[in-house]
Amino acid sequence: MTLDQVFRDEWGRVVASLIGFLGDFDLAEEAAQEAFALAAERWPRDGQPQSPRAWLVTTARNRAIDRIRRDRTLAAKTRLLDVPEATEDEMDETTIPDERLELIFTCCHPALELDAQVALTLRTLGGLTTEEIARAFLVPQETMAKRLVRAKKKIAAAGIPFRVPPDHQLPDRLAAVLAVVYLVFNEGYGGRGDLAAEALRLGGALAELLPDEPEVHGLVALMLLNDARSEARFADGELVLLRDQDRTLWNDDRIAAGGRSLDRALALGGRGPYVLQAAIAALHVDDPVDWTQIASLYGELAALTGSDVVELNRAAALAEAGDVEAGLALADGLELDRYHYLHATRAELLRRLGRIDEARDAYDRALALVHAEPERRFLEQRRSELTER
Repeated sequence: MTLDQVFRDEWGRVVASLIGFLGDFDLAEEAAQEAFALAAERWPRDGQPQSPRAWLVTTARNRAIDRIRRDRTLAAKTRLLDVPEATEDEMDETTIPDERLELIFTCCHPALELDAQVALTLRTLGGLTTEEIARAFLVPQETMAKRLVRAKKKIAAAGIPFRVPPDHQLPDRLAAVLAVVYLVFNEGYGGRGDLAAEALRLGGALAELLPDEPEVHGLVALMLLNDARSEARFADGELVLLRDQDRTLWNDDRIAAGGRSLDRALALGGRGPYVLQAAIAALHVDDPVDWTQIASLYGELAALTGSDVVELNRAAALAEAGDVEAGLALADGLELDRYHYLHATRAELLRRLGRIDEARDAYDRALALVHAEPERRFLEQRRSELTER
């Protein structure tokens, strides 16, 4: 296994273990970085240890303790001076607590703003650099650095506990965690494959740590099923609709894995938002697609969430099932005037009904709101086809 792969697989576990031990985000990250740097120096020469994670945690702990011993200004952490120095022989992988779950809930604590939750999760669990996170969310590196600093200070100042929340708080807190992971995935799904892969890793970790939570498996299924089609979503930089995608480019292994995760969620009695979305995504990869069933599931999801965006998807599904008038009537009743997908959907349905002038106006409204260039080019092409009629 390459060091890069070890980094991706183990960074979150190593940092979580160190934060649980040290109680300090910055010190834990610095110690982990030093351990990985030392591994890059020693492993090519001496060979990779039998248990890379145990080696990294032990080395990082020793480095942190050495730093505290050297830095006498960290008086608040003098309790660590009484910890005997560990050696590589004193720890094996089975003795290292997996504290990633505690870390995920700490990073996604409701006292933190959403952007801080996302940034801190990517930094501490994903190992992304501040520069990488800033680039992903289109903000200056200095801005992202300040967000991370503020988030860590708020955790310390507010005394946010490093623990899994009690049972009565778990459903609401878990929903926030899943929302953060899904937000990361969606940022990557538009073209940043590294972020999508990171979200899948985080989802896999959650499924491992919370094996009996159906919504966790639902989210994993949803991400896998969507990611399976990522290679077919664009051709020569242009957006390709689902019905026009080259199915040979779909990842069959991911589709199968997504199906297994969905089966697990359903077996656990899941009928929450992520399970329903995963069920819809699974129907999308069928051939032929059962649009009537998809519209029905969107109706169930809309009743659960009260979301106009979900209703818009139901409108599109109704149209695909053959009832374009019903789809348009539903879309026309939604309060999503600043949402470009509303106008793009209306434009398509109006085009199908032969109401060309109205369709052209709807495309113009969508183009005024869209930001992503591939989507802009797609909408411009669809509008130009109206002009040519």
